Amino acid sequence: MKWILAGRVVALGTDTLYGLAVDPFNRAAVARLFDVKGREADRAVPLIAADTQQIATHVGTLTVGAQRLADHYWPGPLTLVVPAPRGLLRDVTAGRPTVGVRVPAADIARAVCAGCGRPITATSANLSGQPATADPDEVERVLGDRIDFLLDTGMAPGGPPSTVVETTTETPQLIREGAVPWREIQAWLESTPNGQGA
Repeated sequence: MKWILAGRVVALGTDTLYGLAVDPFNRAAVARLFDVKGREADRAVPLIAADTQQIATHVGTLTVGAQRLADHYWPGPLTLVVPAPRGLLRDVTAGRPTVGVRVPAADIARAVCAGCGRPITATSANLSGQPATADPDEVERVLGDRIDFLLDTGMAPGGPPSTVVETTTETPQLIREGAVPWREIQAWLESTPNGQGA
């Protein structure tokens, strides 16, 4: 999408809430994203991608454990914390060696990622510390004079944000429970110890 590739800030709907999309490899765009949200620099920014191949190309090959979860839950509201690629900006990872990424179950969001040819950011479309929203009208009201483009696809599904799971450890660890219950993930992992049934 030309707006994102030009370094602009775009709001778009995902399979949970509206998010703010910029090119995570563009330093000026990431700086604008933090400015739009009033976000602290010590908070990492999650990414979304068109598919696992795009993640493999631009982020890195998923570990066996992460791939099992991806095969079962993607596209969907499960963010996997994986090793960050060397070229990813420090501001995106908040200086950590990892980054959160997922493939959303929202056709337009995936199409935007595909059009950009790389993963994009998907931090919630709100001012930092304020509630996230599924309503594009609320995004326009709060951020309309701060962002460059609002891709209005109607109301997003809403509900909690994505569940975030650490996959760089020997066994997956919950970081934030969200749309996918942690107990469900644990039960699935325990029932498929060798990755069968994914």
